[in-house]
Amino acid sequence: MSASQVVVQVCLFLVAAIALIGGTLQMFLGQPDTSPRLDNVHRFMAGVYFSTGLIALWAALTIQQQGFLVYLLALGVLLAGVGRLVSISKVGLPKPSGVWLGYLIPELVLPFVIAIAHHASA
Repeated sequence: MSASQVVVQVCLFLVAAIALIGGTLQMFLGQPDTSPRLDNVHRFMAGVYFSTGLIALWAALTIQQQGFLVYLLALGVLLAGVGRLVSISKVGLPKPSGVWLGYLIPELVLPFVIAIAHHASA
């Protein structure tokens, strides 16, 4: 396995861990202090988040056979970061700011690392 494949694999394991843990927590915690409609949407999206983690885990474990799927996963992470940017622009940065920026920055950087390293391994 090439060094660039290892980079992609490590990044995908990171994405998988975040999505699996985050999806599980969001499924169980729901959206506190809100309407049933928003809680329902939140838990639905938690399921989508969790399933994306499973896909990222599978892609990491089978990295040598993966092609375009890696780019799609990177795009999904990037679009998640763009969603955070839109939210911040519309309703402001949640508190504590450092935590939310700590989520945002990797979501905007990691997809490029994944895409560049995957391209280099092709």
